[in-house]
Amino acid sequence: MKHRFLKLIAVLSILAAHASPSYGDPIRWNQEGWKTDFSITSIDLAKVLDGGPPRDGIPSIDDPQFKQQAQITDIKDTEPVVGLKINGEAKAYPVRILTWHEIVNDMIGDVPVAVTYCPLCNSSIVFDRRINGNAVEFGTTGKLKDSNLIMYDRGGDNWWQQFTGEAIAGTATGNQLALIPSRLQSFGEFKAENPNGLVLVPTNPNLREYGRNPYVGYDLSGAPFLYRGDLPDYINPMERVVVVRRGDTDPIIVAMKKITQAGILSIDGYELTWRAGQNSALDQADMSIGRDVGTVLVQKDGKDVVYDVTFAFVAHAFHPNVKIAQE
Repeated sequence: MKHRFLKLIAVLSILAAHASPSYGDPIRWNQEGWKTDFSITSIDLAKVLDGGPPRDGIPSIDDPQFKQQAQITDIKDTEPVVGLKINGEAKAYPVRILTWHEIVNDMIGDVPVAVTYCPLCNSSIVFDRRINGNAVEFGTTGKLKDSNLIMYDRGGDNWWQQFTGEAIAGTATGNQLALIPSRLQSFGEFKAENPNGLVLVPTNPNLREYGRNPYVGYDLSGAPFLYRGDLPDYINPMERVVVVRRGDTDPIIVAMKKITQAGILSIDGYELTWRAGQNSALDQADMSIGRDVGTVLVQKDGKDVVYDVTFAFVAHAFHPNVKIAQE
């Protein structure tokens, strides 16, 4: 554990060295080449900081390549994937790839989607990437708010918060991307549920160290990185929680351990179930051997709903008035 924690500190120190200079500097951002109108915003720009890489330094995948399940030999059944099924078409997006790209611009079931993952928040969220009826591509800004990825649209340089899907800076401010139900599940579960499903593969296998976790021990570190907001005082900020989205109504937020202990929970018509068999992607250096954190599924009336498995500090940052259920 000590060796793993020291490796984590080394990685975070390198990132922090790149991220140290600036919070909320629209003048410098415009000098970087951003065409964003930062006078139009829904947030306090002073809370935005550099995450280290520049715009598109973490490259989105814009021409995703897929293989049949039988062709996949390097992903273990317990590894996490984002499972997505739309209009009868099913695809798996392995977290071992998403960690290094964070955004996949794709088409599935004739729907243009952005499949997103923010490692520092463990938040995997899928959006319909149409704005006013037009499909756009999303990329990474290299900026963070509350430790969460800020995306941008390549049509107008508007900035979008990954955790909410809301435009937070630029002329599109206030617009909301439609969220699409997906499952953060084990690869084995995806295969069993979708025998004809396709699996995302690296466009260039040598571009990144796919399968390696660059944030070793992060989810056991006890504190978030690149975060200066308030922390919840009644729960470990790095404890996994499940956020059930309910549109304009406050979300339901439940500590994952509560669901794990119960197996099945029913809350306000939503059924939350847990089963073992999924690795943490943020534990060991090798994602395939991370500790078992299990898979949560949330449904209402037998249908999948939009939910996310994230950390308590994230839920508290974006929904400070919603108590996380623990008992």
